[in-house]
Amino acid sequence: MAYGKKARRHTSRAKRQRRLPDAGVTLIEMMVVLVIIALVAAIIVPNVIGRPDEARVAVAQSDIRAVGSALELYRLDNQNYPTTSQGLQALSERPTSPPEPRNWVSGGYLASVPTDPWGNEFLYRSPGDTGGFDLVSLGSDGAPGGEGTAADIMHGQASN
Repeated sequence: MAYGKKARRHTSRAKRQRRLPDAGVTLIEMMVVLVIIALVAAIIVPNVIGRPDEARVAVAQSDIRAVGSALELYRLDNQNYPTTSQGLQALSERPTSPPEPRNWVSGGYLASVPTDPWGNEFLYRSPGDTGGFDLVSLGSDGAPGGEGTAADIMHGQASN
């Protein structure tokens, strides 16, 4: 009987050890979930809230944070941000222009290149004026500057 208990203890210990590698969630998986949440928010929030313009601003801020996080993951894997000419497309398709990334993640950092809630592309520059990169939505008017919902929304900008 003692032999049976030892075998069971050893088996349960082995099971616990086998579960450890599967116990956590990778950073890439978390980023995919954040992007999906941001996309769902971009579709649902403007229709649910009575102030669609303000909701679009909040969604744009959320999208910029998600894209900024994907850019940070790209930099961690490849030691630099995508160049301005490579653009945000480098997050969904492996760049072929120099400098080619050494450790680009299979499947990319984003499923597709997002647009802001008004259907405009985000502006991306690397190196940026405010750090390693600039990421900007031009707001509801699609032009630089503006006030209210037409104001530019930038990466790292505090939410109002």
